[in-house]
Amino acid sequence: QVQFVESGGGLVQPGGSLRLSCTASGYIFGRYTMAWYRQAPGKQRELVATITFRGTTNYTNSVKGRFTISRGNSKNTAYLQMNSLQPEDTAVYYCNIDPSVENYWGQGTQVTVSS
Repeated sequence: QVQFVESGGGLVQPGGSLRLSCTASGYIFGRYTMAWYRQAPGKQRELVATITFRGTTNYTNSVKGRFTISRGNSKNTAYLQMNSLQPEDTAVYYCNIDPSVENYWGQGTQVTVSS
């Protein structure tokens, strides 16, 4: 059974930074595109960043220049370095592959940006 586990969220002031981590178990995703998603209160889940198995990255416009996605040496790990955080970044952050698979969603990690 595939499971994604996210960690690293928390409460941070505007302008602050967080680093999220994601580990997948149950399958080797070495040749898949890994992705981070987020869901803000009252909004649909959105794709934030992706990274292919070759390391090519892509970002939604609102986080370009602030967020950096990376993969660990174990291709089943992914990270999201988030800098210059803003209140609009407040959301639950999830990882999955891209395109996402419904059964792979984990619990996510809450990121709250507030003064």
